Amino acid sequence: MHCDGAFGHTANRLHTKGAMTPSLQYLVGTDSARLGARHQVSGLNSRFAAGHLPFADYVAHQSELIAHVRYALSKVSNVGALEQIVAGNAPFELKPAATAQRTRRGVLLIHGLTDSPYFMRRLGAFFHAQGFHVMAILLPGHGTQPGDLLEVSHREWAHAVAYGVEQLATVTDEIYLAGYSAGATLSIAHSLRDRRVRGLFLYSPALQINARAAWARLHQTYSWLLPAARWVNILPDVDVYKYESMPKNAAAQMYALTREVHQALQQRALDIPVFAVASADDVTAMPSATVDFMARLRHPWRKLVLYTTDMDCLVPGLARHHLERVYSRIPASGILSSAHTAIVLPPDDAHYGAQGGYHNCTHYHPHDMQKYAVCMNHPGQIFQGEVNAANLQSGILRRLMVNPHFAQMEDSMYRFIAELP
Repeated sequence: MHCDGAFGHTANRLHTKGAMTPSLQYLVGTDSARLGARHQVSGLNSRFAAGHLPFADYVAHQSELIAHVRYALSKVSNVGALEQIVAGNAPFELKPAATAQRTRRGVLLIHGLTDSPYFMRRLGAFFHAQGFHVMAILLPGHGTQPGDLLEVSHREWAHAVAYGVEQLATVTDEIYLAGYSAGATLSIAHSLRDRRVRGLFLYSPALQINARAAWARLHQTYSWLLPAARWVNILPDVDVYKYESMPKNAAAQMYALTREVHQALQQRALDIPVFAVASADDVTAMPSATVDFMARLRHPWRKLVLYTTDMDCLVPGLARHHLERVYSRIPASGILSSAHTAIVLPPDDAHYGAQGGYHNCTHYHPHDMQKYAVCMNHPGQIFQGEVNAANLQSGILRRLMVNPHFAQMEDSMYRFIAELP
């Protein structure tokens, strides 16, 4: 892509004085924060162990597991709050209103790295309203405590996806996959192996991440001496639906997954409908990789919604009817750009929205604690957008967690589904 630097090499445009962005943190572990109980392996959530459980039993089992680990961490002081946290982190199912045993279409929702099924709830409600049977899985290592990502393998994530597809196949005739970030990558990987998949919905797909993530595996040679060296970052983890701390193993597994998908795409081209949404300012996943992927698809029914601050940006390989540009800067709201994290949740989200209680300010921690405190607690308007050099220079910045154009995205999805073959 050729967009005046908007799609340049990530490492060249992310680092600014006083802030360390997620992409560069793949290389630089931080031992400035003390490891806590949450940074240990629970021993309960590194492998996919649902076997052939019916999906309802799988949801119940995972909910009990999450409740057990979260309660043991003593992070939740009352039953009501624990139940809310468990519900947000647990897999879920939305059945069509019709009483028939099978439905025409079903969709499996797959969340991203360090995230939870909470991020897929509003998408699930949308698909459910279109008559889809909806199932959302929990990837191993997620939903409990960050330490459970220390020993997980991306192949366990693939096992969870395969299980979800098999469960969906028992109640639907047409299978679709909808994935966010790493979930999008896993969706592509599975569709290359399983010809039952009829189409993909991809949100901030992580098709290419910083190559330095491959070096994260090197921590195994010295982490027995320095346990903190096993971590990309060690953060407060105040968010109840997403890990803030991330181990290097998670980065290494994600890099291995993207390499496998890249190699598989060299051997087999996808020939199914694909709807994708990406931010041109994404600093977690390379947006140019998403454009290349969409341009090389064989199926004529494909659509890329691209959030950008440059409406004249050249997007090679995609015809006008395959591309929908959306201007992402909203000065009146202090929104400077879209972000990797700002795709799948609407502005009124109870946790991440304008009236929610969580602010993503981890890019200031622990390097500038004064700005971190202002970002987390200032009652007035703070700039929001992707954590890149230009945005950080504008003032105190929160990473944007919601999509101001969510309703417009739903309209685009509705039109796409209406024309599915």
